[in-house]
Amino acid sequence: MIWPEAAATFLLERDYGLALPRLLQIEFSQVVQAIADDTGRELSSADLHAAFVREYVVRDTPVAYVDHRSTHASGQLAGEHLTARLTIDGVETLLSGSGNGPVDAFVHALREGVGADVHVLAYHEHATGTGEDATAVAYVQLRAGTRTVYGVGLDPNIVTATLKAVIAALNRGCAQDAVTLRQPLG
Repeated sequence: MIWPEAAATFLLERDYGLALPRLLQIEFSQVVQAIADDTGRELSSADLHAAFVREYVVRDTPVAYVDHRSTHASGQLAGEHLTARLTIDGVETLLSGSGNGPVDAFVHALREGVGADVHVLAYHEHATGTGEDATAVAYVQLRAGTRTVYGVGLDPNIVTATLKAVIAALNRGCAQDAVTLRQPLG
């Protein structure tokens, strides 16, 4: 059974408000095609959403997001400093980093704290829903070691959604043996 790429992304956007970036659409279509080939059946919108969440959102091993704090400095020390509380292989860990914004600071913290060879290549965000009840969706494409991986984060806070997306992509990179993590420093 051939599963048209446009059908999956159309259903995710129509039924779940997920507007996937073009390269993620292409990648996800391969996931959908593999499922269709394995099952021999047409996938429902709910099936597609479950597969998308399983593949790109719910990736919490070996690293899971707990929370973060950030501060912004101006003047000569301009930039963002971020401290993230994560669990790494089940052990709660604090990592800190600085950068030109919260995502840059977080990626620096991952590189310095656990040796994660990751770099943000692309980032997209949008809201699902409207008003105070909106949920932010962040799509992050990372270079993880020698591979390119996507991760997706959802949260009412756009920064938190983005950090969760970085973690999901990092975990996909670890699962593909593109990234190895060392024990946290300190």
